[in-house]
Amino acid sequence: MTEQSRSRFRTEARAEHPDPVLLCLLAAAEHTLGDLGRPEGPDEPPTLDTLLSACHAALDRHAAAIRHAVRERAPGGPAETAALLAAVLGGRERFHGRQADYRRLESSLLPDVLRRRRGLPITLSLVWCAVAARAGLTVHGIALPGHFIVAVGGPEAGEEFVLADPFHGGRLLDLQDAARLVQAAGQRFSPDMLSPAQPLDVVLRVLANIRGWAADRPEHGRTQLWATELALLLPRHPAQLRLERAELLVRTGDFLAGAAEMDSYAEILDAFDPEAAQRVRQEAKAARHRLN
Repeated sequence: MTEQSRSRFRTEARAEHPDPVLLCLLAAAEHTLGDLGRPEGPDEPPTLDTLLSACHAALDRHAAAIRHAVRERAPGGPAETAALLAAVLGGRERFHGRQADYRRLESSLLPDVLRRRRGLPITLSLVWCAVAARAGLTVHGIALPGHFIVAVGGPEAGEEFVLADPFHGGRLLDLQDAARLVQAAGQRFSPDMLSPAQPLDVVLRVLANIRGWAADRPEHGRTQLWATELALLLPRHPAQLRLERAELLVRTGDFLAGAAEMDSYAEILDAFDPEAAQRVRQEAKAARHRLN
């Protein structure tokens, strides 16, 4: 990741009201600078600012289309608003997902999702939320286990709302549909799962998807390392990510840095799991021996 985008990511993650869209755009910058926002001049390299401007312009265009549709149809409640969003974003603009998209890194990179109109449930839901907010509509992300959806309306205030699935073009869901999605992920549904997702939790989940994609493809260790390091920049993250970063540093050839990170993580483990701490120290020792 470029130092400029990493610095901006760190700053935005610690803002009073972090913007998950901006954070996901910054996270994706290293992979997508060559695809979006490239100036016309062949000698002018793309920049972070041109990437961000292109993505925000795309979101603004979609929001303008939603505002136009609202003026024409005057939806009377959440269900009609959700149908309108589905007609514009899922229908005319063709934002949706397919099973094959789970096998593509681009499906987790928001600039590529805006370009391809294809993505994972969470990145497509981010598009819905961002476009709706720009159009003055209330849409929240809902982080169901295994499948991210949106609520059109205000579930956090006990107001009327409906659920929609951007991955399937905005198909409306009832509570039984939501329960089935949760059960498919091996968990039991409860109504509190319909609480709006917190911005940093959304970003952490997007990065977890990238890490998972790369973990299944050992040749992409540096992509997994990049996503892990970004997750560590968030104010709240699983402590286990420190060990993951250390192991990835070793896997990508930085044996000393990886070993040092393992020793540091072992010191944390000493307080509650001495045996695990000893195993991590053995990994650190083995990493240093690989220098010989």
